[in-house]
Amino acid sequence: MLACKHAIPVMREQKSGSIVNISSVAAVGNYPLVAYKATKSAMIAFTRQLAIDNATFGIRANVILPGLIDTPMAVDTRVRATGKTREQISAERSARVPMGRMGTGWDIGYASLYLASDEASFVTGVVFPVDGGATAKISGA
Repeated sequence: MLACKHAIPVMREQKSGSIVNISSVAAVGNYPLVAYKATKSAMIAFTRQLAIDNATFGIRANVILPGLIDTPMAVDTRVRATGKTREQISAERSARVPMGRMGTGWDIGYASLYLASDEASFVTGVVFPVDGGATAKISGA
């Protein structure tokens, strides 16, 4: 939020810019930790409002919703907490993804790169799941 507060005046002056925020599929799915879900939902609302308020200035704002991503924070923390192996935790998490595997940091990076690029010059206010089909499964149920 603070980064946007300071970047938007510069972007407005130059009549262009791209903001890519990161939220989580926890914002739209069945997630048990209410404070986490609320903050991730707030990021979606914040980004959409940024898009609306700044479109006439040539500024785009979009938000990525990562699904289950294979990161040390996500996997190794669970390994330490449960005593299971990394392979067991990875297999359990991958089984929950329709594509059959967790994503990687590269998946999020490439989505960010697209949204920040000129190729996405007509894309603003988008909630972009990068989740191996998890939100499609939720909404299609």
